[in-house]
Amino acid sequence: MRVLHGNPRRWELEGRHVVSVGVYDGVHRGHRHVLGMVIGSAAARGDRSAVLTFDRHPMSVVAPERAPRLLTTLGRRIELFGDLGLDVTGVLAFQRHVRDLSPEDFVGDILVGVFRASAIVIGEDFRFGRDRAGDVASLRDYGDRWDFEVEVVGLVNGDGPLSSTRIRTLIADGDIGAAAEALGRPFELPGRVVQGEGRGTTIGIPTANLDVPLGLAVPARGVYAVRVEIPGEGTVPAVANIGIRPTFGGTRETVEVHLLDRNDDLYGADLRVCFEARIRDERKFPSVEELIAQIDDDIAEARRLLS
Repeated sequence: MRVLHGNPRRWELEGRHVVSVGVYDGVHRGHRHVLGMVIGSAAARGDRSAVLTFDRHPMSVVAPERAPRLLTTLGRRIELFGDLGLDVTGVLAFQRHVRDLSPEDFVGDILVGVFRASAIVIGEDFRFGRDRAGDVASLRDYGDRWDFEVEVVGLVNGDGPLSSTRIRTLIADGDIGAAAEALGRPFELPGRVVQGEGRGTTIGIPTANLDVPLGLAVPARGVYAVRVEIPGEGTVPAVANIGIRPTFGGTRETVEVHLLDRNDDLYGADLRVCFEARIRDERKFPSVEELIAQIDDDIAEARRLLS
């Protein structure tokens, strides 16, 4: 897959493309349905498949105070696009000049001028351009003018309409099972291993403390059975704890993982934590000894859930 960054007017693309546009945060089952339509339509036309996404959520520019926590980093989003088999991903820097493009200029300058769109595949609730003034009807008008078709894909439903917003709520509630069902894969949280307070080692249960990128969604506080992807080594079973460690009087939320049957020196490593099941809520224990006993039970439960 070819990945394009920077000024789209400098992107050099050959031939016509079937394109979809969106943040596609999470690349969930609904997103994959739309992008599958892009790939299928491009193959039927003899064109190339493309997605135009943004380097940040538009709300972080339009209304930063309402910007949502993201389900995926940009890098992971691009990886997932590649896994689907798209030919091209264009990453548009969502800055003021992009925000202020009229619907007509957005379509004419970028989708037609750069991608030479033969078709544009979008969800039925698609809005675009300055003040979100463009919609499916106006896009069809532009298609008549610039010779492209508009293919509208209905919403995909599970227990309810699939949306990144709903998945964020599920994760914030700790319902990672329902989140995984909507995503079509376990929720993932990346992070670099950094120096912690060393409390895990002092009680005989060493943990890797993760520095999670700012702005990402983090599951509700509690203990989880997880699988941890270690660069160059693959995936290992683990237990994750998210919280403030109230038994020790903590106040700052941390994300830490204990690898089962391993005690690797992982400082500086970039890990990916895949959440498989929630074990329990965070609790304050009367003593460290009772906490250790509970952690032993958590580890046993994680082994059972991951076996």
